[in-house]
Amino acid sequence: MSQHTHPDCQRAMDAQEEHDAAERAAMIAVSLISSARVIAKLDSEYTAYSAQFLVDNAGRKDEPSPDPQPLTIQECLAYLVDIATPKPESVEREVDERRNTLTLKDCLEYAMKAGLPKHEFWTHVGCVHKPPPFASRIPRVPMNGVLIEAKTWEEASKLIRQQPVGARLHVFSPEFDRVRDEGFYEGPSGPESRYVGLRDVMITGNGTLKGGPYFEVKIVYKKKETFLKVSLTRKLTSLPNDSGEESQLTEPTGLLVDFIIPRFAK
Repeated sequence: MSQHTHPDCQRAMDAQEEHDAAERAAMIAVSLISSARVIAKLDSEYTAYSAQFLVDNAGRKDEPSPDPQPLTIQECLAYLVDIATPKPESVEREVDERRNTLTLKDCLEYAMKAGLPKHEFWTHVGCVHKPPPFASRIPRVPMNGVLIEAKTWEEASKLIRQQPVGARLHVFSPEFDRVRDEGFYEGPSGPESRYVGLRDVMITGNGTLKGGPYFEVKIVYKKKETFLKVSLTRKLTSLPNDSGEESQLTEPTGLLVDFIIPRFAK
């Protein structure tokens, strides 16, 4: 599909300060998959797969049949006319609550189940148009593998010896904004700290500084891809609840949680 940005898509993306949860999870998922497939020698070179395919499909309860369905010329023409006609700015983007809760694990599970089209065969991240009626005919690469999860950073350290690891990072502002360009992130520093939420990341390396052991992570934050080091010794004992009040955790947690990798074999 064309990678040129449609005016409707551009307007919607410009209105967003940050990618939504589904887009963030999908982008990290395909980065993990592309890296893992090169390491497993399933791809001879780094191959970009479609994140928007996962945004469009992962986590749906009413998943469509993967079998190609009969298609008429009229359906194709109607679709082309629809996307070629810019929508008035007053037309709001359809709300999809699924996107607010889609996780990295959801995306990886769906990729393993349904396969993935290459990046150039699907539309760009942030596209507001529904997939075309011929979407089921677009070729997908099978993703035969398993997901491996780790509960602690020590377990994740063993996985990273072999390939990048997915995780979620507790983000606090303004601390994260101060260090997000090649900095060392240690979480909240005082009462002025504001909890932003969990953000999907890809762990690409580890090491030790004066501040202690760290993981180097790749994150897309406010539409900017960056790398930074995250402390592994900092523990959180409380987090804001839905009402914004501090709530004690049943046990201390690190800044990085929910470690996961896709493991492929020939």
